[in-house]
Amino acid sequence: MTRDRLKIDLSKLKTYPIAKRKSRVSHKDFAKLPSKGATFSDFYNSLPNILSGASFRQVVDAVISARKKKKPVIAMMGSHVIKCGLNPVVIELINKKVITAIALNGSGAIHDFEIALIGKTSEDVGEALEDGSFGMAKETALYLNGAMGEAVEREIGAGLAIGQVIEEEKLSFRKSSLLYNCARQGVPATVHIAIGTDVIHQHPSSDGANLGEASLRDFHNFIEVVSELGDGGVVMNIGSSVILPEVFLKALNVARNLGHKVGNFTACNFDMINHYRPYQNVVNRPIKSGGSGYTIIGHHEIMIPLLAQAIIEKI
Repeated sequence: MTRDRLKIDLSKLKTYPIAKRKSRVSHKDFAKLPSKGATFSDFYNSLPNILSGASFRQVVDAVISARKKKKPVIAMMGSHVIKCGLNPVVIELINKKVITAIALNGSGAIHDFEIALIGKTSEDVGEALEDGSFGMAKETALYLNGAMGEAVEREIGAGLAIGQVIEEEKLSFRKSSLLYNCARQGVPATVHIAIGTDVIHQHPSSDGANLGEASLRDFHNFIEVVSELGDGGVVMNIGSSVILPEVFLKALNVARNLGHKVGNFTACNFDMINHYRPYQNVVNRPIKSGGSGYTIIGHHEIMIPLLAQAIIEKI
């Protein structure tokens, strides 16, 4: 029996000094040691400057830069942001002129309104579905469907109409409402409704023509906000997996079609898991011709307060 002859001569391999190699991780970017009694700035600066640690810093810096340049910082938010108890955080960023526009889906507007009305929201869907009582709260439907009629009559969008109703009715917990605070401060707040997706559409007070006109007007308002994003603005999608990423893509397309140079902006998606549409419609496709896109994965109730505090420390 003969042995196979080795056809590969490993002694001829080419090597090089490791010092010449480009390495993607350096000890200079490692996390700093935690210390008792550290300030938030100490904590923030202790984060590793690697992967999402680096991306998080870049998003913070982009928001700070946009604020200095007086460029838009748009927060598109799903209803989970509100149900996580983050309204005070978002309102503070509005008060400090960091967030310059918000966009909600229909359910976000409903939860925000209910907070203003009774200081509580979010029913047990599974339990209520058993007897058909899910979404059948009388006041929520009457107020919000009425607000859609007011929007049409006043020729304003759904977001501003709801904010004005909250203010005019002097609802007990109005200061905790995003739409109320935006209406008071003249901050664009748009609501993007998909008919049939929200509990108020189940009620006889719901009028499709009013819903459509109020929401379409807000789509037009949103296009105007998006048209100013170019050269330094920031758009953040926080927890909307379908509606708002789709709305943003269309608004961006219309703005560019009308000749607005909407490029070189920062797009970021904050969510608990990766979704197709937020990545493609917010982070990836819109910045093909210039800009930066980031995905930050983590629970909203942790990541958004961290983001807000990091921004406030720098301004």
